[in-house]
Amino acid sequence: MQQQAANFVDHLHNESYEDRYLSQSITHHSMVYDSGREKISLNGLWNFGIDQYDTCVRARWFEEKYVDDEGRTNPMDFSFDEWEQIKVPSSWNTQKEKFFYYEGSAVYTRTFPYTFQDDERVFLKFGAVNYDAKIFLNKQYVGFHKGGSTPFYIEVTNDLKDSNRILVVANNTRKPSHVPNENTDWFNYGGVYRDVELIRLPQTFIKDFVISFVPGTQFSKIQVELLIDGSVLAGTAHLTIQELGISFPIEVVDGKGCAVIDANPELWSPDNPKLYDVAIAFSGDAISEKIGFREIRVDGTDILLNGSPIYLKGISAHEESVLNGKAVSDEEIMENFKLAKEMNCNYMRLAHYPHTEKAAKLADEMGIMLWEEIPVYWAIQFHNEATYRDAENQLTELIKRDRNRASVIIWSVGNENADTEARLTFMSSLAMKAKELDPTRLVSAACLLDHDNHIINDRLADYLDIIGANQYYGWYQTDFNNLIKLFENSRPSKPVVITEFGADAKAGYRGSVDEKGTEDCQLDIYQKQIDVLGQIPYVKGTSPWILYDFRCPRRLHPTIQNYYNTKGLLSEDKSYKKPAFYAMQEFYKNK
Repeated sequence: MQQQAANFVDHLHNESYEDRYLSQSITHHSMVYDSGREKISLNGLWNFGIDQYDTCVRARWFEEKYVDDEGRTNPMDFSFDEWEQIKVPSSWNTQKEKFFYYEGSAVYTRTFPYTFQDDERVFLKFGAVNYDAKIFLNKQYVGFHKGGSTPFYIEVTNDLKDSNRILVVANNTRKPSHVPNENTDWFNYGGVYRDVELIRLPQTFIKDFVISFVPGTQFSKIQVELLIDGSVLAGTAHLTIQELGISFPIEVVDGKGCAVIDANPELWSPDNPKLYDVAIAFSGDAISEKIGFREIRVDGTDILLNGSPIYLKGISAHEESVLNGKAVSDEEIMENFKLAKEMNCNYMRLAHYPHTEKAAKLADEMGIMLWEEIPVYWAIQFHNEATYRDAENQLTELIKRDRNRASVIIWSVGNENADTEARLTFMSSLAMKAKELDPTRLVSAACLLDHDNHIINDRLADYLDIIGANQYYGWYQTDFNNLIKLFENSRPSKPVVITEFGADAKAGYRGSVDEKGTEDCQLDIYQKQIDVLGQIPYVKGTSPWILYDFRCPRRLHPTIQNYYNTKGLLSEDKSYKKPAFYAMQEFYKNK
């Protein structure tokens, strides 16, 4: 019998090539509390190559084996430092026309020097990479992160040298098992689109820090929780809020510290976004940042901010701009909040995935309450345990990132999912996880309604504090009168926020109220919605869809859409306000 030929070439014939990387997963467990810390930016121009066949990972380019074991030169299919350059952070789609619709694997690399300080630990932070990322440093694989909108951290203390090469394989391929899955209603931007930074820390450092009111104490007690990492896991931490006259010791045992402190801070609200300078120190490490104090809860069908009923006067928004895609600038975020304020909003729904952490910090300062959401969107694989773990990790990373932000009042566990047994198990588990991680905020989801029977009816509501309801009566549900029936048929015991309503309208396109896609039709639907919604006692907020038009490959009507969802109240570049903008402005002014 002839012997089998030894001609198996791993990177050509092994279709399980990716498995070796997936086990080294980066999750919320490696997160470091980095708000208020000094960082070293690795932003700037990186070398970049589209890698359509994922050859960098298959053939292990990161090892840079330029010569064989006998010293002879190997042929190379790459030359990192001769590749074209791309800006980090950015969405690759907006950087060159040839990248616009690309989906798949791409390789980013750059070199950087590093000078060590005594007894330090160093962490590498990525604000977000869509959708998954494999990270290599100095020819070594250091980990894999899944989830395109949340931050991840890698300790690289033992991997850094005087001169370093970092390499990132980013892949935005849409997959049925992902969160979100392969079918969404927004543009699939790719790349390293948020900041890349190094964080220098002492050997023992504050890994996590949570501060909030103790619920039900009439705004008179603040609770602090600490998690310490390092060799010194016992001692005394110190909390300082100078403006409140607080200088308080916190005992740390086995790496954990907790204290309840009497305090009467000025309350944060949209009308008074008061922030305090808060400092926490332990064993040579210190964090200093600005924190607001407020309480959000529900009582029956009321939403209470600082004990008083409030109506959430809102608008939904995607994280997108014409120029920058998902890599929105601070100026663009502030512009969105200013437009919301101009509309008399006190609240914004950040859909349908975690937006940049800068948004919540700016909202703290500017006085905008936020709904933050994970992309459990449409037909997720609710039966898939790996998909659930992905969703729960994204939720945990979001909550750990933003639970000290006064502006964030609602965690949303998903959007528009059909009510099935598998979905109920999946999303109720996420809702309970959110409550476990943060009992001081409200949990919701943007639910589908029963349009056959015209009633608010979703079993997930039993696990939510607020029922989010998406409805498009007058648009997709063409008979507007059925909205009145829906509210007559529904008797929820919890507050309802109408998380979406609206209609497409091409900016500047006029016509009759019966002509779909005109500003006149959009305005007519908004006026009808406003007339009804303002009369429903259990509806305690709205966030119509959407602030401005945004890119979407599923929107192919050439006159009205042209690859944009045109339900915005402003044009895609935000230079033009449609008439419906002013209708909402007036409604909120008088609400």
